[in-house]
Amino acid sequence: MSMPSTLPSLALIDFGMQWIGWAIAVLLRTEKFYDLTGSSTFILVICLCYRWHSHGHPRHVVQTSAILIWAVRLGLYLFSRILADGKDRRFDKIRDDPVRFFFAWTIQGAWVLVTLLPSLLCLTNNRQPALGLRDYLGWGVWGVGLLVEVVADHQKAAFRRDPANHDKFITTGLWSLSRHPNYAGEIILWYGLYLSASASFTGYQHLSVLSPTLVYLLIKFVSGVPMLEDHGRRKWGASAQYQQYLRQTPVLFPYWHSN
Repeated sequence: MSMPSTLPSLALIDFGMQWIGWAIAVLLRTEKFYDLTGSSTFILVICLCYRWHSHGHPRHVVQTSAILIWAVRLGLYLFSRILADGKDRRFDKIRDDPVRFFFAWTIQGAWVLVTLLPSLLCLTNNRQPALGLRDYLGWGVWGVGLLVEVVADHQKAAFRRDPANHDKFITTGLWSLSRHPNYAGEIILWYGLYLSASASFTGYQHLSVLSPTLVYLLIKFVSGVPMLEDHGRRKWGASAQYQQYLRQTPVLFPYWHSN
């Protein structure tokens, strides 16, 4: 199966999963398996692409494994969190509106394809040079990003489990260096996977650097940071301590106060 026929096939599977999930979610009036469906779609799409195209090149094996590790970890973490919380406040205003809910599920499908694009290009390329510095550097960056994301999630989960922290905001650990270190890790790891995938790229394929850039833009300006920042200001905006935290702590990356 060639790349031109692979992408439409994977897109059909991707969006099909989202729309089936949407239909079930509307019937049950729940968003509890939204993130789990997204992670499962990452797993299915990359595994199918690997099966259709890969001949076991080490670059393919490591690239695919990195995505699977990320997807399984994040999917299980988010699913367990929403089971404990009972709901996801992102959906409070659209849960009972099938049209807006459909849009959210469709956006998730687009997010899967856009985010995976560099790795899909890598897996479908016949040109596979020997592993080199770019591969190892990219996988190293991915490892750093994943570690930051995991540690940040663990620190926040532990903070929230402590009854003494009820209705408080976290300012310790990685959260003392960034207001959203989990998102910083997410952005870093996808740039790492672009870098390793690009070792097999030629010509226009290098433009897929727009993939992790769109992940950054989405997190920073659309669905991640703005929603949490707005919630934080509504909940703690009158607190002098919170205002000081906002002034002193970068949004995403430590020591980068312009972000």
